[in-house]
Amino acid sequence: MKKIPQDELKRKLTPEAFHITQEKGTEAPFTGEYVYTKDDGMYRCIVCGNPLFDSSTKFESGSGWPSFYDIATKGNVILEEDKSLGMNRTEATCANCGAHLGHVFNDGPKEKTGLRYCINSCALDFQKG
Repeated sequence: MKKIPQDELKRKLTPEAFHITQEKGTEAPFTGEYVYTKDDGMYRCIVCGNPLFDSSTKFESGSGWPSFYDIATKGNVILEEDKSLGMNRTEATCANCGAHLGHVFNDGPKEKTGLRYCINSCALDFQKG
């Protein structure tokens, strides 16, 4: 895993993106840049550019965060148990740099994977295409 120095990240990222990706923060629902984006393209890690989610797997979950039912490339997202804040959840992180992306839930489209990757917009960089 490629860890980028914190001082470099503070220069590169917005304060909110730094808080979310490096301190496991969460943006307020329905405030993220990509909540309603419907364009074709690839969602990449804001920290390292790792391809994470293809727009073809994005769906409207009503949760207030961009939601995807699958990752773009197997192995690009790591899932780990998260028991913070008195909850039992599954955290999604970038496999390349360790950036916190969001969480995964089992209430996604049943006809697809059944998963909902609930991802912070600030953790993503969208490239049309």
